[in-house]
Amino acid sequence: MESNYTIKKLIQLFLSKIYVIIILTIVGGAAAFVFSKFFMPLKYQSYTSMYVKNNNSVTETDGVNLNDLNASKSLVSTYIAVMQDDAVMEKVGSELLAEFDKLSKCFSIKDENGEESISAASIRNCLTMAAVGDTEVMKITAETADPEVSAALCNIISNVTPDFLIRVVGAGSVEAIGTAKVNNNPVSPNFLKMAVIGAFAGMLLAALIILVIDFFDNTVKDKEEIAQKYEKAIIGEIPEFIDDKKKKKNSNDYDLLLTQKGIPFTIKESYKAMRTNVMFSLSVSEKKVIVVSSANPGEGKSTTAANLAITFSQMEHKVLLIDADMRKPVQHKIFGLKNKKGLSSIIGKMNKFDECVNKNVVKRLDILTSGTKPANPSELLASEQAAELLNTLSEDYDYIIVDTPPVNIVSDAMGLSNSIAGILMVLRYGRTTFDDLDNAMKKIELADVKMLGFILNDISKKHGSYSKYGYNYKSHYYDSYGYGEETSEDKDESKKDKSDNKVKKEKK
Repeated sequence: MESNYTIKKLIQLFLSKIYVIIILTIVGGAAAFVFSKFFMPLKYQSYTSMYVKNNNSVTETDGVNLNDLNASKSLVSTYIAVMQDDAVMEKVGSELLAEFDKLSKCFSIKDENGEESISAASIRNCLTMAAVGDTEVMKITAETADPEVSAALCNIISNVTPDFLIRVVGAGSVEAIGTAKVNNNPVSPNFLKMAVIGAFAGMLLAALIILVIDFFDNTVKDKEEIAQKYEKAIIGEIPEFIDDKKKKKNSNDYDLLLTQKGIPFTIKESYKAMRTNVMFSLSVSEKKVIVVSSANPGEGKSTTAANLAITFSQMEHKVLLIDADMRKPVQHKIFGLKNKKGLSSIIGKMNKFDECVNKNVVKRLDILTSGTKPANPSELLASEQAAELLNTLSEDYDYIIVDTPPVNIVSDAMGLSNSIAGILMVLRYGRTTFDDLDNAMKKIELADVKMLGFILNDISKKHGSYSKYGYNYKSHYYDSYGYGEETSEDKDESKKDKSDNKVKKEKK
């Protein structure tokens, strides 16, 4: 859970979820428009103006007296207070009832002692009274659901209020300048304004949702945070091979091998960079046996182990890939191999290594499948026979990569602690949680297994992480310098893989 937000992180976060913001903004604007169009009542407005004057505002010698004008202006506020009194409003309401039959859609109608009356508060809510600028002119505006009622309301007030004002105030006088006219064009709701407000509200809601989800998101995403928390290096960062749509259409892991045609150049380079880091971490170790595991299933450890083995074989090293996940083996499916005999039958002394190993599946890469599922896989990997097998094979191979079950599921990988140089933990971007990783690290420390580092896998474009992790390469840039072209080695391997695929299909 990360709570320290900088402007840069917020921008990256919002850009990574821009589709959510766009969708909710559109939905908010559309919802507000539909609501205002079909559910909000139309409002019609009319107005009239009244002139407030002091009785002594004009003299025969001086014309308009400035002091009397100021007195007239001060009367406006007094007149407005009197005009909004319940007595005035009730009088206006009674005259409206006499003039119109149905006013229920405009006002709150009371029925007391069999007589209808309009609530003073409901009339007051429809009126706006204010001085026009710094003048002695008072403007009365009425807004109701009926254009005729709005005009009538203004005219009735201009007729009714002078008597009240003279009787109550006693000073000055007020006179209507004109009559209110019926305006059949609604002034509200303003559909465009409502849509803009709704869109803005939707955008704010989207931002809030994104922040809340991200605040409580406990998955691994930031390589610096991982390295700092566990004080272990990030050995590799692998972008996603294919997007989610293609994954649903084609879930064959064989298509994720580096030997397949069409694998992006950036991914190949990511694995080569990871290979270099692994070689550096093993430089002080006599053993060249590497365990590749993960905290939980589905984090890409088997594909990562297979491709890491391929990259080592491309450096003229003799490499062996062992599928030690005897509970749920995958490597034979990835490479299209049989799995009737393998690691389990060798450790169980039912077969010899040469009878089980698949030679040169990829040039200079041999693969030992898991074999039939045994009853006690953990005990087999922790046995002396397994240790002797790895020690013997270490003399024949430059590098041995072992694909083991997830650490948090079973303890199989821990049984190899005395026979390996260390373990690589594969983390899946946005899926592996820090809680899962904490549990896995505790088990690795208890087993006294050397931790070589982490591999952050399946970094997705939609999370905006390609640019964040430095994978925003342009393929045409590399192609122009010849880096993006297939090497003769790649072409040979590609032809061999196609031939193997054809044989597989014919067998099926």
